[in-house]
Amino acid sequence: MGRKALTRKVDFPARPCSISDMIAMLPFPDIAPEIFSVNLFGATFALRWYALAYIVGILLGWRVATAAIKRPTLWKNDTPVMKPGQVEDLLFWVILGVILGGRLGYVLFYQPAYYLSNPAAILQLWEGGMSFHGGALGVILAGLFYTWKHRIPVISTGDMVCL
Repeated sequence: MGRKALTRKVDFPARPCSISDMIAMLPFPDIAPEIFSVNLFGATFALRWYALAYIVGILLGWRVATAAIKRPTLWKNDTPVMKPGQVEDLLFWVILGVILGGRLGYVLFYQPAYYLSNPAAILQLWEGGMSFHGGALGVILAGLFYTWKHRIPVISTGDMVCL
């Protein structure tokens, strides 16, 4: 084989393309993890897509839960499971559960050896590192704690949260 064989282009005959061929050929978008960043007092604060998803989800959940509480016909015996102020209290615990559970889930599931040797790095939330499954577990535990503390039915609260 001479030099000519190595540089020769191979021409494939045209063939009909199916949808699955085209889908397999779509490029994966290279989206930056940060939406924007701001420098304040010598520190850089960045809003990431992952954080925006959490924020939008929490705000929409709060809005839907508050609207559901204001409609007594949705509830057994026309009695909502909690008052609108209690929804906001539950929201505080949910946010705490998302942050603590998400961070601890990341630490325990993804890089436990690193964080055991550098425990102070666990508190560096701005460096990134949250896990969805840890956040979900944190929300469940926080919700169970809140319902136990205020003697609210767990199943009815779960119905409201699932809306």
